[in-house]
Amino acid sequence: MNSNLKHLHGDAAILGMGTALPAHVVDQTEIAELIAASVQDRPELARFAKRIFRSCGVETRYTVEPSYLGPLEECRYLPTPTASGEPNDIPTTKERMDTFQREALPLALKAAEQAMLDAGASAASITHLITVSCTGQYLPGLDVDLIRSLGLSARVNRQPLIFQGCAAGLKAIQMARDIVQGTRGSQVLVVCVELCSLHFQPVQDREALFAASFFGDAASASIVGRPEAQHIDYLSLGTGYSVLLPDSTQDMTWKVADYGYDLHLSPRIPKLLGLHLEEELHLLLQHEQLPELWAIHPGGRGIVDSVQEVMRLEQEQTKYSRDILRDYGNLSSNTILFVLQAMRMDMKVREQSTTTGVAMAFGPGLTAELMKFTYVPSLSLAAEEQNHVFF
Repeated sequence: MNSNLKHLHGDAAILGMGTALPAHVVDQTEIAELIAASVQDRPELARFAKRIFRSCGVETRYTVEPSYLGPLEECRYLPTPTASGEPNDIPTTKERMDTFQREALPLALKAAEQAMLDAGASAASITHLITVSCTGQYLPGLDVDLIRSLGLSARVNRQPLIFQGCAAGLKAIQMARDIVQGTRGSQVLVVCVELCSLHFQPVQDREALFAASFFGDAASASIVGRPEAQHIDYLSLGTGYSVLLPDSTQDMTWKVADYGYDLHLSPRIPKLLGLHLEEELHLLLQHEQLPELWAIHPGGRGIVDSVQEVMRLEQEQTKYSRDILRDYGNLSSNTILFVLQAMRMDMKVREQSTTTGVAMAFGPGLTAELMKFTYVPSLSLAAEEQNHVFF
C-alpha cells in the first residue's frame, strides 16, 4: 500500500452523515410579503424588504415556528396591532429558549440516527459526543438528552460547543478529527442544531432586514472515525485551521438580549473575505494543485460570489453551496455539513473516483474555518486508482 492510500485509510474521516428539517416550510416570497406588511407605514422600507428577500439567493426555508405561516396579526415575532388595537406580545428570551428546548431534541435525534445508520455505528461504539448550537442553551443540555435518547454510554466524553456562530459546525468536525487521530479506538458523534428563526427581531431598519432574509432552522449529524473496509463514500479529513481575519471584529456580532439574540451583519463581510481569503487558502493548500471540490459555507449569496471570484472557480464548483442556500437558507453551523452531504451524495450517484476538496465556514471574529478533505468511494476502489497511477 503506497503512502497516499495509507493516508486515506489511516486518518480520520466522516463515515456517516444525517440531516433533519422542521415540518414548516416558509416560501421566501410569502415571508417577504409578511414583513413588508409589518412596515406598511414605511413604504420605502417595505419596498426594500421585498427587494432584499428576492435577491439574496433563497427560495424556501424551514422553521419550527408555525407563527410565520399565518396572517400578520398572528405572527408573534412582528409587533403588529391585534383586534383590540393593542400590539401583540413579542416572545421573551425565556420563551424562545423554552421553544428551543422543546424542538431541538427531535431534530437532533433524527439527524443523529441517520448518521449512525449511514456509518454502521452502534450506540456502544460512540466514545465522544460534540454538540453544537449558537441559537439555544439549557442545562442539563442537548448532550445529556442525546445520550439518554440514543442509549449512549453514560461515560461518553461530552464537549458542548456553544455560541460560536456559523463556523462552529466545521470547527466541531476538526475537533472530532483531532480526537480520532489522537485516541485509538475513538468514534465521535457530532450533532448541530440551529433554530435561527426563534431569534427573528422586529424590523427597524435595512440592516435588520438583511439579517432576516436568509436564516432557517435545521439539524445535522456526522460520525467521525477511522475508515475500515466496510465504509463507502466517506470524506477523509485532511489538515485545517481557523484564522481571525484582520479589522473585522465588529462586522458580525451576536448578543443575548431581552427578546432573543441580537444579530448584526455588516455588508462589508463579502469584501473582507475577498481581501483576505485567497492568501489563507493558499497557505492551507501549501502550493498543492487547487482541488476540484469546494464546500463553501453559503452565509449569503455575496459570500459565495466573493469566494468564487477570488479563487477563480467555475460556476459548477459553487453549485452545492448555492443549491443549499436556495432550498434551505443559511442554517448557521449546520450549513457546511448540508453542503458536504449534498456533495458526497452527488459524488456517489455519479460514481466519482477519489476527489480532493476544501471546506470553509465563517463566523464572528471574523473567523474563517478551513479544512482539506478527500471524497473516497471505498478503500478497494481507492487502491485500484492508486495502482493505476503508480504501476
